[in-house]
Amino acid sequence: MTTPTLSINEQLTQLPNLTMYQLWEQWDQLFDRRPGHHQRTYLESRITYKLQEREYGGLPGHVRRKLEEIGRTGEVPNHKRRAENELAPGTALLREFNGITHRVIVMDDGKFQFNDTVFNSLSKVAREITGTIYSGPVFFGLKPTSRDRKAARA
Repeated sequence: MTTPTLSINEQLTQLPNLTMYQLWEQWDQLFDRRPGHHQRTYLESRITYKLQEREYGGLPGHVRRKLEEIGRTGEVPNHKRRAENELAPGTALLREFNGITHRVIVMDDGKFQFNDTVFNSLSKVAREITGTIYSGPVFFGLKPTSRDRKAARA
């Protein structure tokens, strides 16, 4: 008689209930060597990741390479949206909102100056102006709204 295989959800649900001995057995089945520390939460999190990786697949190669590069250099790449990256330093963005024309200057370091304050993103500037969360590239007309994209597809 064969033992029924547990689903991934059942396996993950059982982890907190396993003894440390059982956790180590699971670890040894999944990994080539044991870690330098023996905290239960660490073991559970790594086992969880490995089980999910086996069930659903690992990271795509390009993502793995990017993470490895960050680990080697310690530098996280700039994740600004393309529309923001294409703006030349010194560019002035104008937007009228509630009857007031607002002016933002693109700085040399890729940040944005608005009313003598420097912001890391256009979205933060748009939030400052509107008082609500708003896509900066959409607010300043650098990117179409979702409504405009839907209309273009129709």
